[in-house]
Amino acid sequence: MPAAFFGHGTPMNALDHNRYTEAWRAFGAEVPRPRAILVISAHWYINASAVTAMASPKTIHDFYGFPAELFAVQYPAPGDPQLAGEVADLAQPTRVGLDTDSWGIDHGAWSILVHAFPGADVPVVQLSINATKPLEYHLDLGARLAQLRERGVLILASGNVVHNLRLIDWGQPDAGFAWARRFGEAAADVMTTSPAALAGLQAREDFAVAVPTPDHFIPLLYLAGLAAAAGQTARVLVDGCAMGSLSMDAYTVGCRELATGGGGGSPALPRVPPDETNI
Repeated sequence: MPAAFFGHGTPMNALDHNRYTEAWRAFGAEVPRPRAILVISAHWYINASAVTAMASPKTIHDFYGFPAELFAVQYPAPGDPQLAGEVADLAQPTRVGLDTDSWGIDHGAWSILVHAFPGADVPVVQLSINATKPLEYHLDLGARLAQLRERGVLILASGNVVHNLRLIDWGQPDAGFAWARRFGEAAADVMTTSPAALAGLQAREDFAVAVPTPDHFIPLLYLAGLAAAAGQTARVLVDGCAMGSLSMDAYTVGCRELATGGGGGSPALPRVPPDETNI
């Protein structure tokens, strides 16, 4: 199976139709039907490694300050307890706990899946991001999970390469600050040439402003790790910045180039004040 990283941006992308959501739709239409989907989302960022193992995961609306219609979105995909067990086995000696009741499918996952797999008929399992671990841990775990691709599992990572909500500029709906573009270009260079070196971006001077907290950057490490394990590089699916300090870049591994409308500017996000959002 192919694998991908999506810059998910605002939860409103679940309802919007723009060139990013069109790229997600094109990806879902192009790939072979998966046995199941394993999602690594920026929004399950906890002090442990865990995987959802319930038969019917709930749709989690883990944000506030958005329109009621967004809270009405449901993504009733089934879970896959068997896949959860396989994830835990492949992660050894790292312990990955089986979560049977606390989490589900968060908006980092379903805001993309409603476009890529709108039928919600493919089982979905989520892997948490262990906040206590260094970047190299996630790169290594991604490499170990690469075997799932041979078992029909589609691995999707969801975050944002650049994600600094404090510096959002509503006057730049379709553009990025110079430092945001520069960091995104550096990440693209690594992903398309030597994914195993991705953790080295933390040495860059602009890493601190592009990645003030690691939660949205870490999912990309999983794609980098599995690509490196397979001796592959990533391809840019769609790129662009929004509101100055958000990157919407997306990458695929093992998937031919799709017609997504090319790179360039990004669609406008809803004018919700930054201190009233959790995106």
